[in-house]
Amino acid sequence: MYFKQFYLGCLAHASYLIGSRDEAAVVDPQRDVDQYIDEASAHGFKIKYVIETHLHADFVSGHRELADRTGAQIVFGAQARAGFPHIDVHEGDVLKVGDVELRILETPGHTPEGISIVVEDPMDERKAMKVLTGDTLFIGDVGRPDLAGGQGFTPQQMAGVLYDSLHQKLMVLADEVEVYPAHGAGSMCGRNISKDTSSTIGQQKLFNYALQPMSKEEFINMMTSELPEAPAYFSQDAEMNRSGASALQELPRPAALSPSELRKLSMQGYVVLDVRPAAAFGNGHVPGALNIALTGQFASWAGTLIPQGSPILLVAEDEGGVDEAVQRLARVGIETVKGFLARGMYAWDTASEAVATVAQMPIDELRHQLTGNPRLQLIDVRRPAEFTSGHIAKAVSSPLAHLEEHVSEFDPDLPTAVICGSGFRSSAATSILSKHRFTHLYNVVGGMTAWNNATAAAPNTCAANRG
Repeated sequence: MYFKQFYLGCLAHASYLIGSRDEAAVVDPQRDVDQYIDEASAHGFKIKYVIETHLHADFVSGHRELADRTGAQIVFGAQARAGFPHIDVHEGDVLKVGDVELRILETPGHTPEGISIVVEDPMDERKAMKVLTGDTLFIGDVGRPDLAGGQGFTPQQMAGVLYDSLHQKLMVLADEVEVYPAHGAGSMCGRNISKDTSSTIGQQKLFNYALQPMSKEEFINMMTSELPEAPAYFSQDAEMNRSGASALQELPRPAALSPSELRKLSMQGYVVLDVRPAAAFGNGHVPGALNIALTGQFASWAGTLIPQGSPILLVAEDEGGVDEAVQRLARVGIETVKGFLARGMYAWDTASEAVATVAQMPIDELRHQLTGNPRLQLIDVRRPAEFTSGHIAKAVSSPLAHLEEHVSEFDPDLPTAVICGSGFRSSAATSILSKHRFTHLYNVVGGMTAWNNATAAAPNTCAANRG
């Protein structure tokens, strides 16, 4: 048996290729599918099945394109009600890929249609049995149960079903069975996912907080308390996956725009999305631009911060950055990029257009300002759980996902420093505040990571407030 995990860090997404003899199956593919076709071809496999463990909400899958290009059959759990030709599978069904057997377990809870796939090669007993658990069981966590509200299920109902799936289907597998989920740390489909991308059933029984001994009622209460808010684009992506997304190459390439063309469109309500790193954005950008750098979790934050359906204009360091941004936006279902600034900020500067800036504040300067400038506002845009785990004493929590709704709580005339974990989210936050006439803005370079490192090196200086 040939088995390979493909891991896409920016979406914390894992997909898989399983091959035997001259056949292969792909499980939970990302939208851009060339890598699966290339890998299968390199090993002499013809892709026979494209299997989805559920209707993904956090990204758009490439199942339709992959099937169209390879002749493979698409496979879903029977409850998915997918709107295109596919195979419905039920508990106990077995799909054959060469000598390998893929046995279906119906494991709803994260979603009603969720399945897990037990992978076994009867011809090679040396290979450990594997189970692909989708979003039912993660490493160190389990799937959140609150994403099926649009289908008429409460989080409590889904949490109860999830408990049964875990205890009646997955935890009864042998301890040595290898576990391969669809997501890793950083995914919003869970809340405490490990950085590890595989484990075993036995290890998860020992160390996964959600699998420790507790009653079903206790599990339901735990899984439905203090859930992080699901991004607005999740429901859109799930429906795109139900109907089947178009092939990436069918999306029109955005038009190259002159500075005057981009300025006019921005005045008509187009979103100017600057995908350069925070330092470059701070040094000079199109006034009113939103900064979400390609260096971080770009696509998920774009889906969170940009209203659905908004026409988008890109500013990148080069056309390679434009192409990367278009592809990564499409991975989360954003297909409304209409144009990009040809030759980037060089063209903008050459045309003598107005330029906005955001000062970049090092940690030592922030420390100095906190002790010497009582007027300084410090806004922490991390998620509530991050803030609670440790923050600077003067900081006010205002998570990035809802910052624009709470702008009125801050004084735009005061000097304002913004901090996050690393400087990525805080740069996006400064771009939002700039649109609301905050004129004395500072992006804290390195964020709380740099603050904590500096505090550890100089423990007698102003310390973070823990808890």
